[in-house]
Amino acid sequence: MKRLAIFLFASLSLSAVAAPPTAEQINLDMGTPPIMVVKHTLTQRQSRLVRFYEHGSIGLTNDGMIKMRDASHLNLVQRQAAEKLIDQENPERNSLIFALAEAHGGKEAIPAAREAQIKRWKTQWKSGWWMEDAQGNWAQKP
Repeated sequence: MKRLAIFLFASLSLSAVAAPPTAEQINLDMGTPPIMVVKHTLTQRQSRLVRFYEHGSIGLTNDGMIKMRDASHLNLVQRQAAEKLIDQENPERNSLIFALAEAHGGKEAIPAAREAQIKRWKTQWKSGWWMEDAQGNWAQKP
């Protein structure tokens, strides 16, 4: 009985000090219900965002969020629509990252989940769409 108690204590101690996952260890294709719901919502909104990406009004920031980059060629109604989409999109992007982290062990996995998802978003970004670099400069994706 004493050995069993020591074994259980040692097992629990090892899992408590396990290192959080790295970005490479995050499975972005997991299908837990929270992940699937958020991905569905993001996919539904994507078709409305594309026109703003293509015109260069909205760009992808270095932290994986989207942001108004240049609204100078938008009329008031278009600008309001773009701002509303941004206000809806960014919290959902954060929700996806949190859901991925939860599926990979909890809060400790948030940095790795964020890094992995940002890499995917940058890869999926189309040529000609605007991206922000680490210094805050905007450039079109080649």
